[in-house]
Amino acid sequence: MFRLFLVLLSYLALEADEGVVTRQKVLMGTFVTLCVESTHKELIEPSFEVLGNIDKSLSSFDRDSPIYKLNHNKSAQLDSYSYEAFQLSLEYYKQTDGYFNIAIGKITKDLYRFGQDERIATKKELKAASTNMNGFEFSRDKAIITGDIKVDFGGMGKGYGVDKAIAFLKEHKVQKAIVALSGDICCIGNCKIAVNNPLCEDMPLATFTLKNSGVSTSGNYNRYVKEKKYNHLINPKTKESASNFLSVTLISKLPSATLDAYATAVSVMPKNKAYAFLDLQPLAYIILESNKSLHISQNINDYVDNLKCK
Repeated sequence: MFRLFLVLLSYLALEADEGVVTRQKVLMGTFVTLCVESTHKELIEPSFEVLGNIDKSLSSFDRDSPIYKLNHNKSAQLDSYSYEAFQLSLEYYKQTDGYFNIAIGKITKDLYRFGQDERIATKKELKAASTNMNGFEFSRDKAIITGDIKVDFGGMGKGYGVDKAIAFLKEHKVQKAIVALSGDICCIGNCKIAVNNPLCEDMPLATFTLKNSGVSTSGNYNRYVKEKKYNHLINPKTKESASNFLSVTLISKLPSATLDAYATAVSVMPKNKAYAFLDLQPLAYIILESNKSLHISQNINDYVDNLKCK
């Protein structure tokens, strides 16, 4: 989803900051920051182009995107990005027992209308809305909606974009870089991260150093309609906005798309199920529950250095 919860304290843990070039643009509905060692600064604009192409592929707002056409015409030709995103979405749906679900679009796009003419959905509307993942079919070249659903890749799209930009930089032998799409960040080399605190804007919830890893944060306090109880993190099973967690931060060497999808799913799971799921994954977590209690996984030091919490 649209997340503005992670802030880079410093872009790379380098002895000479002047060896780093940083650029920022608005893409995929958020601020995108690219930080690359100066010897490879010519790769910054091509990296933005990669992210721009993914935005054109997965956007549900761009009238030329396959996803917009699919949602409005019930069928669309897929490109390589949208096809892969569909494949991944099915994997994440199965892995999370259905809590990650791209068929949530009927609620996010038609009822709450997040990102455009926002409104509060009624209980009657939510009850009638379908989130059935069997409501579409796809092949390498084409997708068809067969049920009364709409597709929304917001729960993994930014992480997917991070993966593609990082892969592009690695293909060109970059040794030190950061790609950051609001709450989804991946580092080549070292980087220092601060997680925003939902309870205090002036003090980070946690700070730490990453090396060749990614981080994804999801929260229910930053994007909502009128009241926080009508936030953008929708449980596809109950069709209600998430309320158990204020902030979920996941840290791992897993692909950023995976971390993004897992953070989205965990944010809407029941508490016991969320922790049970996370304990089976190769990742660490920092979670602030709605009761203001902070939970940090026991394996956190396997994934970060110099951890400091509020």
